[in-house]
Amino acid sequence: MRKAICAVSLGLAVILTPLAYGQSKRVEATNLPDHPFHADYPSGGQLSLHLRSGDVRVMGGAENKVAVRVDAKDMEKAREVRVTFDRSEHSAELRVSGGPRNDIQITVEVPKDTGLYVRMPAGQLEISNVTGDKDVQLHAGELIVHVGSPDDYSRVDASVVTGGLEAPPFHEDHGGFFRSFHKSGNGKYRLYAHVGAGDLTLR
Repeated sequence: MRKAICAVSLGLAVILTPLAYGQSKRVEATNLPDHPFHADYPSGGQLSLHLRSGDVRVMGGAENKVAVRVDAKDMEKAREVRVTFDRSEHSAELRVSGGPRNDIQITVEVPKDTGLYVRMPAGQLEISNVTGDKDVQLHAGELIVHVGSPDDYSRVDASVVTGGLEAPPFHEDHGGFFRSFHKSGNGKYRLYAHVGAGDLTLR
């Protein structure tokens, strides 16, 4: 009997190990006005953000965590905002969806040293105080990326299909259709920023 129990225990260990170490860990949350979302996440990781349209700010912070909070005129509707966070060993994906269509501001806080991949349909998106690679696309609206020192980048690709493109740190200022610029340097980070229709500002 003891041998049988040992055999079953060993089998469970073999089965459970991939679940513990090989798969992502998913957390879902709603009712953010009353219970802002936060989850531990180490500095230096890669983070994918898939964001709903609206007024969104992504900010780098001193703590090793990912946090989401909302502020809206209709706080009852704001409780419908949903966060899904999938974390694996070296990367994570955050999705923000739902809630009122207008008059809502969403703030996402990440570790300051984070590589970002961000996709958002429309609205105003501002990214600040984040070092690391940045790959950001906004379909329509205004995108503002605080880039820090231009010397930090090995390659910069910025473009708009129609609208304005301003990048004072890189001495670029364009407006109209199909505007873009490309820069190469000796830094360690890559920056890709694109807006379909609207304005792109690199500060």
